[in-house]
Amino acid sequence: MLAPASALAPSTSGKNNQHRAPKSDVEISQAAKMRPIVEVARDKLGISAEHVLPYGHYKAKIPLDYIASLKDRADGRLILVTAITPTPAGEGKTTTTVGLNDALNHIGKKAVLCIREPSLGPCFGVKGGAAGGGYAQVVPMEDINLHFTGDFHAVGTANNLLAALIDNHVYWGHSPAIDPRRITWRRAVDMNDRALRSIVSSLGGVANGFPREDGFDITVASEVMAIFCLATDFADLQRRLGQIIVGQTRDRQAVRASELKAAGPMSALLKDALAPNLVQTLENNPAFIHGGPFANIAHGCNSVIATKAALKLADYVVLEAGFGACRQHQEIRSSGHRFGEPLQHRHAGGVGYPEAPVGGGGRRMRARRPLGLGRRRRRRARADRLARHRHDAVEIPHALSRRSVAHREDARHCA
Repeated sequence: MLAPASALAPSTSGKNNQHRAPKSDVEISQAAKMRPIVEVARDKLGISAEHVLPYGHYKAKIPLDYIASLKDRADGRLILVTAITPTPAGEGKTTTTVGLNDALNHIGKKAVLCIREPSLGPCFGVKGGAAGGGYAQVVPMEDINLHFTGDFHAVGTANNLLAALIDNHVYWGHSPAIDPRRITWRRAVDMNDRALRSIVSSLGGVANGFPREDGFDITVASEVMAIFCLATDFADLQRRLGQIIVGQTRDRQAVRASELKAAGPMSALLKDALAPNLVQTLENNPAFIHGGPFANIAHGCNSVIATKAALKLADYVVLEAGFGACRQHQEIRSSGHRFGEPLQHRHAGGVGYPEAPVGGGGRRMRARRPLGLGRRRRRRARADRLARHRHDAVEIPHALSRRSVAHREDARHCA
């Protein structure tokens, strides 16, 4: 039975009025009445308790063998939520995704959302958390924004295991003989630490190897993260990891991770992480949150495994993807065959006033500071920019949402 709208909406009178005395995202999420995740999986998705692996009371993983058993079910419809070129403070894709999923469930549709796991770098940086905002959040918000179920730790460890194997391979002079000057693989840490972007490693004497230039990427920018989210099963994950090019020999022949026998150990570290995570929204609707590759260098959405599972379990899947609609439509279309054919797309786009002047040649936005509408020339440039993004989505039925500065500021209290 559907809950009445009055029970779901914030109070409009007295001290509980969200507009007169707005609560922060943290206050809203901490006041949430969460259901045990086993109950959410059973009542909303039809997953029995033996196929749910709880991580505490409110987080769980869905095992891969259960997901494989769903292969004969018909796929639901995929709704893509993205936005035009983002600004430093973010553009509300996650908030829109969560709100749309809750709305579909509220009108009686069987819907589930799929979003990326937050990275600690942006979480402690300018952008803030990535669990939604206001009354459109996924919970437990603090857990999701921090270590969650440890997936990012597993990805970073697998990345750094390969880095250690490369240096050990060079130290002992194994074949193929990697040229230390042409090692392209970098280490990873899930933090914005500019001091580690370019370093010199292996200092301290002969026992520590050959000194060389090295560096760290943020974990979500690692190739391991992109592979983790594109893999369709464990065997596919191991095959893809083995194809990673780590450097070249002196005669410039590519050296792959499989030649270092790294694919097996790396896959072992990712075995448990490969199962998708299930949590809930503030309205106790199911949400898959799994993986999180950057969209400016990779495909920018959650794992293929989580999306395929969602398509088998629900009639509507609301998928958040981003770093600009101009890229995202193309990337989703080009990788759509991974989700299954034919893929039924719908698109809900978002554009906020602060991002539009930046896209139209306006001055650079300062994080969390709204901009004015600008002059007529810049308005025309913004419209041209938006039309280009809309053109890129021409093959996908879409609905455009324009959000005001006031609306954005109401949901700007990121944890």
